[in-house]
Amino acid sequence: MCGICGVIHFDGKPVSEELLRAMNDRLLHRGPDGAGYFIDGNAGLAMRRLSIIDIPGSDQPLTNEDESVALVFNGEIYNYRELRQHLGGRGHRFRTDGDGEPIAHLYEAYGDDCWKRLRGMYAIALWDKRRKHLLLARDRMGQKPLYYYHDRDVFVFASEIKALLAHPSVPRLSAFAATEGSALAQYLSYGYLPAPDTAFQNIFALPPATSLRVTSAGPRREARYWSLPPVAPSDARARAADYIQPLRQKLDEAVKLRLMSDVPLGAFLSGGLDSSLIVALMRRHSSAAVKTFSIGFEGDDSFDETPYAAEVAKVLGADHHTFRVRPEAMNLLAELVRHHDQPFADSSAIPTYLVSKLTREQVTVALTGDGGDELFAGYERFYAAALFQRLSVLPKPFWPGIAGLLALLPEGTAYDDKVKRARRFVKAAGMSVPDGYFDLARVFSADLIREICATDGPDSADFSRYLEASDEPVAGLLNANMRSYLPDDLLIKADRCSMAASLEARAPFLDHELVEHAARIPFNLKLKGVRTKFILKEAARGILPDAIINRRKHGFGIPLGAWLRRDMTPVRDILLSRRARERGLWRSAVVERLINEHHSGRRDSNRQLWALLTLEEWHRQFID
Repeated sequence: MCGICGVIHFDGKPVSEELLRAMNDRLLHRGPDGAGYFIDGNAGLAMRRLSIIDIPGSDQPLTNEDESVALVFNGEIYNYRELRQHLGGRGHRFRTDGDGEPIAHLYEAYGDDCWKRLRGMYAIALWDKRRKHLLLARDRMGQKPLYYYHDRDVFVFASEIKALLAHPSVPRLSAFAATEGSALAQYLSYGYLPAPDTAFQNIFALPPATSLRVTSAGPRREARYWSLPPVAPSDARARAADYIQPLRQKLDEAVKLRLMSDVPLGAFLSGGLDSSLIVALMRRHSSAAVKTFSIGFEGDDSFDETPYAAEVAKVLGADHHTFRVRPEAMNLLAELVRHHDQPFADSSAIPTYLVSKLTREQVTVALTGDGGDELFAGYERFYAAALFQRLSVLPKPFWPGIAGLLALLPEGTAYDDKVKRARRFVKAAGMSVPDGYFDLARVFSADLIREICATDGPDSADFSRYLEASDEPVAGLLNANMRSYLPDDLLIKADRCSMAASLEARAPFLDHELVEHAARIPFNLKLKGVRTKFILKEAARGILPDAIINRRKHGFGIPLGAWLRRDMTPVRDILLSRRARERGLWRSAVVERLINEHHSGRRDSNRQLWALLTLEEWHRQFID
């Protein structure tokens, strides 16, 4: 696991090692074990290494036999042994025993088609010395990040935006300053800027499953080398029994592949189905107890899953470690924004970051349950969308009437507050299925964006870009979720928070062969009536106790609403400050109303307030 960066000067100016070091130093947390540099005239590559496999022998940059191909990469290639055997049979010779060197030989043998043969998570930068071409590629699901900037004189890339900003040609321009206000509406809706856009003007994210060739003439068109397979529609004749064993085999294989490591390895364990199943399968392939880690927060027991995690760990014989921490959301605000490089409204970054730091004290690699909900319809909002479809026969005026009654009730800050959940459901139920689904997921409603934005820009976000034509709208939402929320929120959070602690996080559910296999399972075996993740739960029976399998899903959250409500002074000081007002992004009167409603208990506005806090803090750190 590493951080990578590099530059091409189109004007022919030589790249200096001093410049590469300045960029590379910004990525120290991603790779504290070493650094590497490669310069070929006007092109240069650099990397920071977190040593996981072939610790003494796989320092980067890596090359082929005649050094006509040089590469740096971030991630893990899980099928590298098979690739080495295949390439060795074709006459290629290796200097290292690691998983990175085969990529250089694979490119030599197959050119741009080489990415299709990789199984793993990666962001790769490869320099073709003969052609003077740079090739960038990102893994299929988007687990490892890659950003770039270019103008007529320079092309710069890096694992994190902060490294790009170390290059003197890369400007610090806020995308939110654009007069049309579209970036602000996107951010307030999603809680992040959907790729390829970023919070910076002219800095872009390379999309998942995409490669980019850069020549002396500049960047060429991005090329997709893989696409998410469509979700199989419902099939009334489908029997769960026919799908259970093949699913178990695929998941077991994905877990086993991710156990390769020359350093200590463990797993995050929340006590939910996904992480518990990962740990159970790890135990099958381990001669020792699996080290597991969970985190809980003081302040609101409705958010605390640590008792469930401890129960699972006891059943599985895990070497379990539970951390309980005090509320410190505002203390972590600046640190989280610094690591994300962008405003990021998902407050679950707080527990993810803290559990990563504490886990890193004992292991260097941790397996996670990320992706299970996306593959198997685990979120309650998928069931809610199916319910919207069934309730569409009710007259439209019915829903505003119910919403009006619920608006009279105060909202609590508990994880499962019934008033808050009912208000969101009733509001979304009066919309189309896709719009209702998005309304349940979004941070700011369209109405609130119209109120708060100081510009006359769009009031919403174009969620339809992620939808495909389908006779089964709810099934189509699975893929929309995997093209948006998964790579731009969950995987960004997982990467930044784990790498901030120099911890490698691996997600077996995101193995692309498992993703392709899961897509072929009929949708009605994933969402079966009111039962979410039905087929995964059936596959888990016999591996986990039924009590764990049948427990209601609990999201990985924190009692942020209660924490903020205890002392709103820091929130007021930041959001209603002179600096924030002069920025002119929002109407201060609306922000003050949100603060007052939250403080009084009238509404739980923790998601909206946290989104605004990270936005203002980002401007202070990166723009001001």
